[in-house]
Amino acid sequence: AKEKKRHMGDTKHFCPVSLKENFVLYPGLYEHAAKYQEKIYYFSTSEYRDKFLKNPEEYVAHNEPIQAPPLRVCLLGTHGAGKTTCARQIADKLGIFHIQFEEYLQELILPKTKEKVGPDFDGEPEEDDNKMTILSQELDNFSQTMAKTEAEKSKQEVELTDEEEAIKANLMDNEALPPEVLDNIVLDWWRKEPFRSTGFILDGFPRTLHEAQYLSERGLCPDVAVYIQVEESDVLDRLFPPRLKEWKERQYRKMENKKKLKDLKAKIRV
Repeated sequence: AKEKKRHMGDTKHFCPVSLKENFVLYPGLYEHAAKYQEKIYYFSTSEYRDKFLKNPEEYVAHNEPIQAPPLRVCLLGTHGAGKTTCARQIADKLGIFHIQFEEYLQELILPKTKEKVGPDFDGEPEEDDNKMTILSQELDNFSQTMAKTEAEKSKQEVELTDEEEAIKANLMDNEALPPEVLDNIVLDWWRKEPFRSTGFILDGFPRTLHEAQYLSERGLCPDVAVYIQVEESDVLDRLFPPRLKEWKERQYRKMENKKKLKDLKAKIRV
């Protein structure tokens, strides 16, 4: 084994072409091996092997060792497992970027939606609030206020692009993001600054087999993939109390609104 390691190329078992062109440590395959200057190099594809053989000097070390890319981590786990808390601590300790995937998607469409979308942000409709608004408007020049409200509403209505619609559908209904949309989001973290030279911990991606296959097809290899496994009871203990508190607050607001609604109706009858 030691003899074999001595004869491996500068990038060991990683593909030198993937490293040079994409700054990614992509494991090479034995069936795509080639020998150059008595050293063996392994490549991720036969195309990359042929590219290396055409101009090997472009992909081997010369005066200095080949620079390895920074750390790229994918942190996975069920909702409520504590991924974001752990990711922030790891990012601070290692000096790399923390990217919370779903939060990043929210930020992409927030300028147009004006509020976060998805099951975690869809509260129960406040019907009593709507009724009180109408009754209050009746008491204070209803028609004029309605006209102004409609005008403001029309100004705020902004049409989403196809990409933004796909992101919204993903956040609301878990619809798969098309590869072309992922290209506009994910590729930059591997290939553009400041992420390319600093590294990152990607919190909550990939979430599905479809997204994992996307990373593989694009040659975007994380150096480490960590899955946080927790007991279901721990997740319930963490998520249930704030949800219960929110529900109680909503019920209290409903009771208050019903009382105000009753008072407004009485005032209109008078």
